[in-house]
Amino acid sequence: MGNTNAAELVRIGIVGFGTAGRAFVPAIAAHPGFVVAAIVDPSEGVRRSAAEEFGFRTYDTLAALLEHGHVDAIYVASPTMLHREHVLLACAAGKHVLVEKPMAANLDDARSMVVAAREAGVVMLVGHSHSYDLPIHAMRELIDEGELGRVQMVNTWCFTDWLYRPRRADELDERQGGGVTLRQGSHQFDIIRLLCGGLARSVRARTFNWDSQRSATGAHTVFIDFDDGAAATAIYNGYGRFSSTELCEGVGEWGFMSAGRPVADAASRHTARQVRSPEEELLAKQARAKHAIPGDAPWQPFFGLTIVSCERGEIRQSPQGLIVYTSEGRTDLPLPSGGSPRLRVMSEFHGAISRRSAVLHDGAWGVANLEVCEAAIASSASGRDVELKHQVPLNTSNRR
Repeated sequence: MGNTNAAELVRIGIVGFGTAGRAFVPAIAAHPGFVVAAIVDPSEGVRRSAAEEFGFRTYDTLAALLEHGHVDAIYVASPTMLHREHVLLACAAGKHVLVEKPMAANLDDARSMVVAAREAGVVMLVGHSHSYDLPIHAMRELIDEGELGRVQMVNTWCFTDWLYRPRRADELDERQGGGVTLRQGSHQFDIIRLLCGGLARSVRARTFNWDSQRSATGAHTVFIDFDDGAAATAIYNGYGRFSSTELCEGVGEWGFMSAGRPVADAASRHTARQVRSPEEELLAKQARAKHAIPGDAPWQPFFGLTIVSCERGEIRQSPQGLIVYTSEGRTDLPLPSGGSPRLRVMSEFHGAISRRSAVLHDGAWGVANLEVCEAAIASSASGRDVELKHQVPLNTSNRR
């Protein structure tokens, strides 16, 4: 990252101090180019907790922060259906924007956000997503070296208890950006597009809703064709019976060992499936947010099992790094552990703001990922392939 002088220090405000907003605090603190200037949250209890725990200045609305606070950038971690409103406010005030995935509740909102950032002349970055995980970038670097030939297939499988974690109602409602295809598929499709070069052509998918007491899209199987002939599948199941850590040597999403245990034991699953009031759900979610996403980890993160098949070999993750399989045998490639993917987000964001580097995960890239999410939902409803119109290529010179 290099040294950053005082003139390059970016004061950032966080809008929405739930799981995602809290998870970025250590990464912002670890980057010499950023400082948290304030947080925005409508909950008085959340604001009071943030002030007591971190000493942050707090506001109840973004408009109040923009009027009274001193910030250079805004991290939008509010509920998805508010992303458009908050991004447009930030852009109108001339602030750079980092917006959480999914980028917006629908493509029209996402495209309007891109226009607003362009017209305001500000940087807009879309993340965090698991495409920032170091093993995913290392896979792409191996592909770029060319020794394994062109990518032919990418297959990724992720099984979790996503559906039964504490949720707001909007997180389960596709019209508001909810359900696993929009909220977790946005990770998977970002990974797949990065590894396959970006230019997806069409999508065929089935989405599933299996629990009438917790009605939401809880699983999907998605097939993606690419312009260059590559193909990919993304499988996600959030119903909490089987855990993909069993496929990943016991290591989970954030790089911690789970000893191959199921996502939850029977008693925990029963408790999770009990009907809770919206107030109880929100309180449980706020409590979980304080501990949901840990920082540095001893192992490489596994957002499920991802296998890349090239013309002359396969690549997959290991807890220590990557494993490459060719006709000559297996090669283990260790990677440094402990680095936070969110610190890589902040590095990309600061590089773009300071104009030292271009942005990979910009608004157009975020629109393309969201388009795959929407296409998967539409394909499941129609039973047909959905052609894509808003895809953009991967510019490998922009990767950090």
